[in-house]
Amino acid sequence: MDAIQPDSPRYARQRVLPGWGVGGQQRLADAHVVVLGAGGLGSAVVPALVAAGVGRVTVVDDDRVEATNLHRQTLHSQADVGRRKVDSAADAATALSPETTVVAVPHRFDEGNADELLADADLVVDGTDDVLTRYVADDAAARAGVPLVWGSAAKFSGQVGVSWEARGVSYRDLFPEPPADAGLSCEVDGILPTVCTVTGGMMAGEALKVLTGVGEPLLGRVVVYDALSGRTREIAYRRAADVAPRPAAAPPASEPAATGTVDAATLSDELGSGSPPVLLDVREPWEAAIAAIAGSTLIPLGELGDRVGELDPAASVVVYCHLGVRSEYAARLLSGEGFARVRNLTGGIDAWSRIVDATVVRY
Repeated sequence: MDAIQPDSPRYARQRVLPGWGVGGQQRLADAHVVVLGAGGLGSAVVPALVAAGVGRVTVVDDDRVEATNLHRQTLHSQADVGRRKVDSAADAATALSPETTVVAVPHRFDEGNADELLADADLVVDGTDDVLTRYVADDAAARAGVPLVWGSAAKFSGQVGVSWEARGVSYRDLFPEPPADAGLSCEVDGILPTVCTVTGGMMAGEALKVLTGVGEPLLGRVVVYDALSGRTREIAYRRAADVAPRPAAAPPASEPAATGTVDAATLSDELGSGSPPVLLDVREPWEAAIAAIAGSTLIPLGELGDRVGELDPAASVVVYCHLGVRSEYAARLLSGEGFARVRNLTGGIDAWSRIVDATVVRY
């Protein structure tokens, strides 16, 4: 196999980009990227990386191609149904860029093999959409001293971020511990195929930026893409030790300090008490029009940073969204702004509908 030639005409249209040049192309040719997942996100990430001239790509996935994958996992074709995803992904990548070394690893990425797989990697991309795997990848990337580009996609939205312990930001700074539940899944909740295309493309772009040194990577920032509105929004975060908390009023002795989360049944009891918490809905207006908990204040997550002054930092605040993911971001943002008693509604308004009030529409 011929080695990648950074001065090849193939890469002419990206070499002319400001700050890229032959030097940036050479860095790609010398790079080894480990991609976790050859599904919907991997189907956008892997072709973009090999087409751009990354010298070595290792694809890790223990799954096989199913017919239900094909509407979004475009690395695979009808003829690949039943094959290992890494094999069909490697075939597609090699056909696109024969000079790229593509390594197929038909195993699940876990604590047992993580360090070995990242031993000589320059960057790891997590496209598994499995939150527990992401924590394993984040920890292993930190040990290896390499950046992690991560993304997730479900229903009509996707998220992308970059974690890099050597630069002072890890995924655990965003979510210190894994959630109690697995969250959304494509099988149960569905997925718009183009969400994978957009999200995976952004992930590949972050990887190329980090490898070439061009641009500003999403360190300490998460980009959230909403396909229904065509909008993106950004959520900033940072290591807790770097945040100087603002002085906040101590809660009255009769009210316990926030525990961080609250379940739907407990919240229902609190709302019926003499000192109910403030309810903050961080969903989009179209979602609130479908269903809401009575008495809520609506501030979409993308606007919360600019509108935090509308809330009382001394108040007890319960934040909710659809399923509890966006509201966890919001709760961390408020905590960083000096809100001492802020909690996230576990399971979001969906849990409220299932457990407390069946008249609230599920969507």
